Amino acid sequence: MSTQKPKMKPVSLDWCGQDALIVAKELLGKVIEYNGCSGMIVETEAYKRDPASHAYKITPRSEIMLKTHGRWYVYFVYGMYFCINLTTNKNDVGAVLIRAIEPLEGIEIMKKRRRQSNIKDLCSGPGKLCHALNITKSLNDTPITGPIKLFQYKTVPKGNIGISGRVGIKEGTDLPWRFFIKNNDFISRIK
Repeated sequence: MSTQKPKMKPVSLDWCGQDALIVAKELLGKVIEYNGCSGMIVETEAYKRDPASHAYKITPRSEIMLKTHGRWYVYFVYGMYFCINLTTNKNDVGAVLIRAIEPLEGIEIMKKRRRQSNIKDLCSGPGKLCHALNITKSLNDTPITGPIKLFQYKTVPKGNIGISGRVGIKEGTDLPWRFFIKNNDFISRIK
């Protein structure tokens, strides 16, 4: 009996050029992989030209959201956490924040990095998942083909996708742009 993981198909650059709202929903069930660790994406948030978006006003930091699609936008927040986004919207502004993943590979490495034994708490938030995968700003503006890779994995049925307002922001909380897999134990704990 083989213990090899199934061969996963890489996500195409063209797919990433779609609107952030489409990409945010369809990212659920895809796998992000970096340096021997991976997880299935279970929670996302879309950002476009809204007041909560870094690209509400284009700056040198946020111009990646306007000028690219299919690249990783990694930034530091609150002086302590990294967050990872996928740039979207070919010829317009867009990105999708990856809020949580369900760990698949490299779980012991992730536990050690996070000093956390509870698998459900390893990657249940954007800062946690970046810490667990060791994603830092040095990976900003790199393509989805590597070193951080994005793969097709599972298709999440529409009825299994939960929708809510985004969290952890002050403006634009009324926009229903947060998407998550319903009843998944690995999504972030919203207060």
